[in-house]
Amino acid sequence: MIIIQAKDYDEMSRKAALFIAGQVLLKPTSVLGLATGSTPVGTYKELIRFHKEDGVCFQQVRSVNLDEYYGLPASHEQSYRHFMQVNLFDHIDILPGNTHVPDGLTRDPQAYGKEYDEMIASLGGIDLQLLGIGSNGHIAFNEPGRYFTAPTRLVDLNKNTIGDNARFFESEDEVPRQAISMGMKSILGAKRILILASSANKAEAVRDMLEGPIDPMVPASILQLHPNVTLVADYAALSLIS
Repeated sequence: MIIIQAKDYDEMSRKAALFIAGQVLLKPTSVLGLATGSTPVGTYKELIRFHKEDGVCFQQVRSVNLDEYYGLPASHEQSYRHFMQVNLFDHIDILPGNTHVPDGLTRDPQAYGKEYDEMIASLGGIDLQLLGIGSNGHIAFNEPGRYFTAPTRLVDLNKNTIGDNARFFESEDEVPRQAISMGMKSILGAKRILILASSANKAEAVRDMLEGPIDPMVPASILQLHPNVTLVADYAALSLIS
């Protein structure tokens, strides 16, 4: 794993955006795996700037998102489809038909998960997967557990994740308890993985991801098995690395 240090969140965001823009410039037809949450917001702002000021073109890019809250329509202001539109898609020239976010209202999550994985495979797999890391070590909504799970599926969110995400809702009671999440098969099938981490509350998860054993209780630790992972993290997130 390559580790790129940044002094703070803004520098992390700029370096990550340069990494993604480079992927798009080298391969305009790239399939980008995209993430949500507070961590990539700065990266998306930089990509918007690269598009508007430097002409980085996304017209041939296809995107696939990691997850979506189960039970929220795409129009809900806390849905991840809404997040992607507001924070990226509405401000660049990516074609709407080329963007894919899981359907939070699917009536058959098991069948839908299989279809989502098949869709990713039909695109030729993911060229560059962007990830964040939860304070409990989760990636996408693959929560700590007894084993790693391969397919896209319906998952139960644990108390830690619900608490972390409560800041986006009026109260913790409004946070959905389930989500459709990409599994490890499609994530690890990506040709390149870019993972971001910022702030001291991610330091333990980053340490366990990098230096601990490969353990489903730290889902991000499975990235040790991938041949092409780059971590961009600020000093606070790297503060516990030996």
